[in-house]
Amino acid sequence: MTPPGRGWLANGLAGVRILGHLVTGPLLRRRRMSWGATGSEVAADWPGGELIPDPAWTATHAVTVAASPEQIWPWLAQLGQGRAGFYSFERLENLFGCQIRNVDRILPEHQDIAAAGEVRLAPQMAMRVARAQAAADLVLAADSPVDDARPGGTAAPAGVWSLHLRPAPDGGTRLIERLSYARPHSTPERIFGSRHLIEPISFVMSKEMLGNIRDLAQRRAMVSHSGKDHVQPTLV
Repeated sequence: MTPPGRGWLANGLAGVRILGHLVTGPLLRRRRMSWGATGSEVAADWPGGELIPDPAWTATHAVTVAASPEQIWPWLAQLGQGRAGFYSFERLENLFGCQIRNVDRILPEHQDIAAAGEVRLAPQMAMRVARAQAAADLVLAADSPVDDARPGGTAAPAGVWSLHLRPAPDGGTRLIERLSYARPHSTPERIFGSRHLIEPISFVMSKEMLGNIRDLAQRRAMVSHSGKDHVQPTLV
C-alpha cells in the first residue's frame, strides 16, 4: 500500500479542487464547513472551544470509522511534521516547504504526543498540545504573540485545531474535526486566519486526512481481528 497523499495525480487534482473552492468562495461554504458532521456535532461545544470562546469562525468535519477509539487514537497521536505526517496531500504541503512524509503504519516512538508538547506543521511552525486524552480528544493551539495587555502577558490562541473520538450510534467511532479561528487583531492574522483563504484550503486537506485515517484504522483493525500481526511497512 502506498502511503496516503503521495501520488502526483491525486495531488494535482486536489490543487484544482482547492482553486475551485477559492473561486466559488461562499457558494459552497455551508456544505464545506459542516462536511460529514451531524447538526448536533456542529452545535456541540468540543474540548478546546474554551480557548477561543468567541471565534470569528469555526468549521466541523466528521467521518464514521469502523474501528474503536483505541484503534484510531495511535494514528492521531503520531500526527505532525517529522512524525507521521498528516495523511493528506503530501506533495501539495511540500510545495510550501512543510517537509511532510506521510506513513501508513503505527510508529511506536511517536505515540506520546502529550510528552512531545507540540505538533509541527512545518519545520519552523508548530502548534501547542493543549489537551491529549487518549482515545478521546486531541487539542492543538496556535498561539498569537504574547500580548502584554493580557494578565501575566500570556499568549492568546489565534487558532485551535482539535480531533475527537466518540462512539457512533450504529457502531464504530465518529472522528470529528473542529477548526476555530479567533477574531484578528493584526494584519497577518487577518490574512492567515481569513475564512476566505483558510477555509477552502483546509476543507480539501482535512477531507483527505479524515478519509485516510479512517481507511488506515479500519485496515489495521481488520488485520488485528483476523489474528495477523503483520502490517505493511512504510514505503520510503
